[in-house]
Amino acid sequence: MSKWLKVVLVGLPGSGKSTFGRQLAQELQFPYLDLDQQVEDASQMKIPQIFSMLGEGKFRELETEMLSELLFRDESFVLATGGGAPCFNDNMDLINEKSISVYLDVPLDTISERLRVSKIQNRPMFSNLDQGEITLKLKSLLFQREYFYNQAKIKLSGEDFSAELLMYELINQLKS
Repeated sequence: MSKWLKVVLVGLPGSGKSTFGRQLAQELQFPYLDLDQQVEDASQMKIPQIFSMLGEGKFRELETEMLSELLFRDESFVLATGGGAPCFNDNMDLINEKSISVYLDVPLDTISERLRVSKIQNRPMFSNLDQGEITLKLKSLLFQREYFYNQAKIKLSGEDFSAELLMYELINQLKS
């Protein structure tokens, strides 16, 4: 194991990767990084712009390049990925090789409600969808992506998990 501790959060859009990632990073006293933000900064374009102007394929390519760059850095951090990041270009294999991966497994109805009240315009996949369509889209995404998410080294299930609980799990993971 490297002397650098990298914790990478995976899960569906709206599962709380960003919110929980910030809490965990503060607890660990590590930098918090958001993969989508890193892609936006590097490309000087917002994610919806990348999707509309360059397409999802180019976005996934940029996402994989940034993920690789981050995971090979000599520093510790907590990274929140986009919901699809682990599912393309062998990214989950790289995540597991270079970090401790954590799957935030949150009930679909909770995620659906979170997405309903969040800034949906920042989530191109869910824009122009009503509540029922959001739930159906989430079910479809979970079906497609759960195989990858379940490869994470740690799985936290439910609506409420704490940074303290994950710290305990991380310590156990590091000991084994």
